[in-house]
Amino acid sequence: MDLVITLPSGASRVDAFGPAERHLKMVREALGVSVTARDEVVRVSGAPGPARAARRVIEQMASAAKQGRSLSRRAVLELIAQGVDDAEGHAGLLEDLGDGDRMSVYVAGRRVEPRTENQKAYVEAIRSHDLVFGVGPAGTGKTYLAVASAVHLLKSGAARKVILARPAVEAGEKLGFLPGDLEAKVNPYLRPLLDALQDMVDFQTLKRFMASDVIEVSPLAFMRGRTLNDAVVILDEAQNTTRGQMKMILTRLGQRSKMIITGDTTQIDLPDPTESGLIDAIRRLRRVRGVATCVLTGEDIVRHELVQRIVEAYGGEGPAREASDALREAGVWTEDGGSYDGDG
Repeated sequence: MDLVITLPSGASRVDAFGPAERHLKMVREALGVSVTARDEVVRVSGAPGPARAARRVIEQMASAAKQGRSLSRRAVLELIAQGVDDAEGHAGLLEDLGDGDRMSVYVAGRRVEPRTENQKAYVEAIRSHDLVFGVGPAGTGKTYLAVASAVHLLKSGAARKVILARPAVEAGEKLGFLPGDLEAKVNPYLRPLLDALQDMVDFQTLKRFMASDVIEVSPLAFMRGRTLNDAVVILDEAQNTTRGQMKMILTRLGQRSKMIITGDTTQIDLPDPTESGLIDAIRRLRRVRGVATCVLTGEDIVRHELVQRIVEAYGGEGPAREASDALREAGVWTEDGGSYDGDG
């Protein structure tokens, strides 16, 4: 869809579009549309929903400029969120995960799609539910597909923000006090999420998104007290949350948002594995409408072929077996994996 917006007479281009057209860049990046401005005319090209949302935002920026007002970055982000709501109805957009199972990301030519039946069920659950638990061993794509789904929803204009969180728990060894500022201290824990993002968002776009808080990567501890509206929230390594931490993050879910909780119950690094917030939450929420639990198995591993054999070799021991038993008791585990829907 191609749309044309004309700047009203008397409106300042700087007030309307920001210095160096920064406001237009925010609209372009947040909604995944093409925006070009020449003289007093702005042209918008893109999918119908995001294009209409962009037009509404630009019209409101132009109206503010005509009144001699210059909008802040936060005000523009709020206009973008409101524009999506008014143009299409945000809930309808959140159900669109692309052409079939394929998801569109920001790296040119790259299309991400599930490779196994259980992965397809996982992506479908993300499409149709606001809260999804993705459980499975290493290499099954549970985090990668969650990030891809979030990036696609951001690009399509269905989400205003992507938030990725992870508990800061060491895997079996104590690292002591890490050097540097806060960002340097938490970076090692968040590195896997950043790796997935860099596969799907080119460097310059990712840098701008993180600078403008369109994409936020944060330790779980920083989530307390927040309400996360118009966002896709991903909690990774959720098997290492306590019951209290899990309740805290689940209650952050705001209006028009989705939350994806991923974890591997065979790799719990808590002092007492029985206190895992992930297993506890699956048990408690297994009958709650709007919640889906997807179990991926060794058959869904898409890393090196040796990873599948390694997972099978360790699968019957200690905490791994106890975790499997706990999920069976919760009614969501089968040897073949699959999806369990709290609606039925």
